[in-house]
Amino acid sequence: MAATAGSGPEFESGGEPGKDLGAIRSTAENCTRCDLYRTATHLVFGEGAADANVVLVGEQPGDKEDLAGRPFIGPAGRFLDDCLEEANIDRTRCYVTNAVKHFKFTVRGKRRIHSKPNLGEIRACAWWLSAELRMIQPSLVVALGATALHALLGKDAKVTRDRGRILSAQDLPPVLVTIHPSALLRTRGRPDAAQDRQRFVNELRQIEDYL
Repeated sequence: MAATAGSGPEFESGGEPGKDLGAIRSTAENCTRCDLYRTATHLVFGEGAADANVVLVGEQPGDKEDLAGRPFIGPAGRFLDDCLEEANIDRTRCYVTNAVKHFKFTVRGKRRIHSKPNLGEIRACAWWLSAELRMIQPSLVVALGATALHALLGKDAKVTRDRGRILSAQDLPPVLVTIHPSALLRTRGRPDAAQDRQRFVNELRQIEDYL
């Protein structure tokens, strides 16, 4: 049974931004709701079937995603693919997106280093995430990490407390709480890395009930 969580940040009203995912994406390409569009290479919208039963929500695109304009194609995306496969989940049957659609970074030498989105940026982009969820109407949403969880259920939901649980909230499908795959990439080489990966795979196995 899903546990009950508080509601997330209110999605700003103002009518539907499009009649289908293609129209929503086209509208989002011109988004100036926060300043992240100024430095990003591309908007990185969600990708997958319009009738997907499961939506996977990450934090924001990374460097490779920003350059290609596609979600979860970098190291974290490949790691997620491997874990989904181990959990017997077909990624092509899911829709993958992010809470924030533009890459936020700081420049360090020749590298662009990920920078965590702030509350205002998350709230601004909630408009697009809400539109995706309303259009797809999935049976389950998977919150990959704290930013995704905050965008969906608000600050009262905590990954450290709710990880592995399926939470329910008003006006949303059930939300499975887990960590972002990039967090596991950062712990590779540690003695408990294999155990942490297995825990993540076990959490993803809960998706099967909704496919």
